[in-house]
Amino acid sequence: MMSLTRSFRLATLLVLFVVLAGASSFAGPVCQKRAEAMPALRRLEDVMMTGRFVAYDPTSLQFVNGRATRADEASILEDLKVLRPRFDGLITYTSANGADKVADVAAKLGYRALIMGVYDIASREELASALAAAKRHPELVVGLSIGNEAVFSKRVTFDQIASTVTMVRRMAPALALTTTEPFHVFLQPAAQPLLSQLDFMLVNVHPIYEPWFRYILDEIAADFVVQAVDKLADVYCGPILVKETGEPTAPEQAGYTPTRQALFYEALYRKFPSTRERAFAYFCAFDAPWRANDGLLLGIHPGQEDSHWGIYDEKRRPKPAVNVIPLLPKMAK
Repeated sequence: MMSLTRSFRLATLLVLFVVLAGASSFAGPVCQKRAEAMPALRRLEDVMMTGRFVAYDPTSLQFVNGRATRADEASILEDLKVLRPRFDGLITYTSANGADKVADVAAKLGYRALIMGVYDIASREELASALAAAKRHPELVVGLSIGNEAVFSKRVTFDQIASTVTMVRRMAPALALTTTEPFHVFLQPAAQPLLSQLDFMLVNVHPIYEPWFRYILDEIAADFVVQAVDKLADVYCGPILVKETGEPTAPEQAGYTPTRQALFYEALYRKFPSTRERAFAYFCAFDAPWRANDGLLLGIHPGQEDSHWGIYDEKRRPKPAVNVIPLLPKMAK
């Protein structure tokens, strides 16, 4: 007789297959292939295959009582020194409030690739900061992510993102450009015109937001990420980098623990081998306790878990997940 665990696993995977199979009606994969951006894309792909990315916000950049603190360069240095033994690629969310200094610090520490976020696509000041940092460090900054879940949160439309990408491309043709959305948003037929403009895809795939998550093994949660990326490859032909996936470490009553976070990443590392075409980033570098109170100011609706996504806590102390992430081999200059 089939074991209960195996039966549940097969039933769950069948549900995932049905959900993903019905999510898109694209005729075929689309992407942007531009000669000007190829050197940047090659550097991005090199780190996808031989290095490792982490999604990163400076620990000193917070929203307190509705006001943004300014990222401190000395604090950024301490953050990135902690991350460097295991990561040589960074993905940021904003280039405002001093976050553009991440590029300066990362260059000094020998990081190989930086994807800079532009959170507010209407902010010319934030965009100018990102482009200036890319100009200062052309061998480090491989591209920009224009917006983070902006369509999903209904802050902008697909057309507005596409228009901004076109504008930025004229200003910096050598940069690889993308945006970030949850995977199901990219699977909508309305996303196809935007996908055809992207040099690579940054995508968020979160098993924890699926209704079955609390009752499954972490192996199945990792399978879900792999299947989602398989489906995305049916509609997009460029490199796909999962920017956000993982499990928070609290609150425990919701089923989130440091041990479970480690088990998920251990399973995902085995099931999702990195290539030039597909890879995942760890999400995220550090806990952000301030999000529990001020996340709404960023256009998000925080749950208690939003403060606890880090593989390190807010004081840069490692959680158990760090122990399942291998150290990077020494890179020859």
